[in-house]
Amino acid sequence: MVLEAVKVALDPSPVQERLLLSHAGAARFAFNAGLAHVKDALDAGVKPEWSFYSLRKWWNSSKDTLAVDADGTPWWAENSKEAANTGLRSLAAALSNWSKSRRGERRGRKVGFPKFKAKSKAALRFAYTTGAFGLIQGDPKALRLPKVGRVHCLENVAERVGDARVLRMAVSRRAGRWYASLTVERDDKPVTKPPQGGVVGIDLGIKTLATLSDGTVIENPRCLAASERRLKKAQKALSRKTMGSNRRAKARAKVARIHARVANQRIDAIHKATTWLAGTYSHISIEDLNTAGMVKNHHLAKAVSDAAFGEFRRQLEYKTARNGAALHVVDRWYPSSKTCSKCGAVKAKLSLSERVFHCDGCGLVMDRDLNAAINIRVAGSAPETQNAHGETRSRGNQHGCATQVPLKCEPSGRGGNVVSDLEREPARTPCKLQQSSLQRAKKGDQK
Repeated sequence: MVLEAVKVALDPSPVQERLLLSHAGAARFAFNAGLAHVKDALDAGVKPEWSFYSLRKWWNSSKDTLAVDADGTPWWAENSKEAANTGLRSLAAALSNWSKSRRGERRGRKVGFPKFKAKSKAALRFAYTTGAFGLIQGDPKALRLPKVGRVHCLENVAERVGDARVLRMAVSRRAGRWYASLTVERDDKPVTKPPQGGVVGIDLGIKTLATLSDGTVIENPRCLAASERRLKKAQKALSRKTMGSNRRAKARAKVARIHARVANQRIDAIHKATTWLAGTYSHISIEDLNTAGMVKNHHLAKAVSDAAFGEFRRQLEYKTARNGAALHVVDRWYPSSKTCSKCGAVKAKLSLSERVFHCDGCGLVMDRDLNAAINIRVAGSAPETQNAHGETRSRGNQHGCATQVPLKCEPSGRGGNVVSDLEREPARTPCKLQQSSLQRAKKGDQK
């Protein structure tokens, strides 16, 4: 059994949209109420119980006095119970992450103590995990939301779900549009026809999004740069509006719509590229790029973020596993751009402005990205070179020659060993620098 996500856009009526806003507000209210309860206990020196079940038990015993109108009438019954559970579940997860991070049990950056959610800034979302929610029999373009009713969808959601079982449904609002994300569980069907395109190496970049070792180039759409003028104009208009005014709210919504359009264009381009790659090639090799370190370069941060290298790899990971292909991740310290794809000589320095690779040993002249893609293909398809200590092994102990690095093979539905391109290609002849170093070594041994 595998879990998948199906996201569809909703088309609620004005009445239903007010109900959706009420549910999202109830989730935010429950989160803030639970956080206030935990903080009061901590200030009193009492150790609070902040698990989801403890918080839900406290909420059920206190909601008649907390979730009330100005005249004391309870309003919590107007929304589904799942709305409050969403806020309490988020609070329990936030407190658990803070506690584990404080004790050093959580990897990654330090997590701070949860903060109260403001009505003007909090994301509008809630989720259904229990109850009669999901698909409607005989109505393929609609979903059933408890306490909201039948909500029309902008596409055939029943066709996308198919015979899978719906486990969870999260409802959220983004840039003025409501979405429903369904977590479904379906059978892990074996791959009947895996791709037959062979082995390929991919070099990700900014000038071109991806350069393949067979010469294919996938252009970088540069979605943010294409909409930057409109975004700049909208942000200037937003900065001139009075805080808290209706005109500022409209200007803020316009900026959000532009950002959403850029994100949709970017994700669409990456989906098309990764779907074609995973359905064409049987073995795909990419680099383990340090994207977090690359964005620290303020000259390239915007372009690197716009290219979305991490999303490209994430999609390749699950699409290759679904199509029966194998994804090989080459170590990030492998000098793919500095290594000559013909003789294996490694340059000491190679600036980003040099777009054409010139080998000082064999005289090879080739596009920089294509040369790197070929090296990534060779490194990804090479036999295992990692020893028991997790270190790499040099290639024939030749001075100035690139080493074969340890590989990480992503899980895929296709078994078997990776076919080595080194076994199919003729052996590389040492360059002049390597020949001279070998001759000096032999003379030293004779003496």
